[in-house]
Amino acid sequence: MRRLLFLLIFGLTGLGILLSLGVWQVQRLAWKQGILAEIEARISGNPVGLPEAPQPVRDRYLPVALTGEMLPGEVHVLVSVKQVGPGYRIVAPFRSGDRTVLVDRGFVPTTAKDTARLVGTMEVTGNLHWPNEIDSYTPDADIEGNIWFARDVPALAAAMGTEPVLLIARSETDPGVIPLPVDTAGIPNDHLQYAITWFGLALVWAAMTGYFLWRSRANSESNAL
Repeated sequence: MRRLLFLLIFGLTGLGILLSLGVWQVQRLAWKQGILAEIEARISGNPVGLPEAPQPVRDRYLPVALTGEMLPGEVHVLVSVKQVGPGYRIVAPFRSGDRTVLVDRGFVPTTAKDTARLVGTMEVTGNLHWPNEIDSYTPDADIEGNIWFARDVPALAAAMGTEPVLLIARSETDPGVIPLPVDTAGIPNDHLQYAITWFGLALVWAAMTGYFLWRSRANSESNAL
């Protein structure tokens, strides 16, 4: 009886832990979906003018419309687009009034890296963003070859003489450049998979507990005979 009681307590404790972890992940899923919905609503909001002093936290994803001049000179950030392949994000300086900021114009294939692109007066609509794309494995930029491996806003701004502000275009700025607007696709949301994993482990744990209880009881009855 002591062995059966120990197995029962051990099994129920483990089952309770696994189920609580699964429930917690379901709660996290609801929380993350709410956050993503807020971000989507912010991204698709009505564009406003460029804030006087944009802040990375306060103004992330803020929709902005700029009228001014796309200036010559651009940097190429190496990326890969699903179902398209490798290419470059084109980041260029844009002057609006007495301010100059960075504009991520969009994507071009590797074969169009050095193609001449439209500059001059235009209106650009997009979202402010400060991407976090740098880690310990990110190579340094190839300045001579004009190939960057991340949108490091402060470094790009220093290289191009602009404010450390990046507008990711939603509108087209050149017929040969495909806009890659901000969205929530790159924000991880794996809580459903985690919940399924924990509930699956709970099911396996319950089955194993039941099996060991049955086996222990059968052995006890056999020994009694």
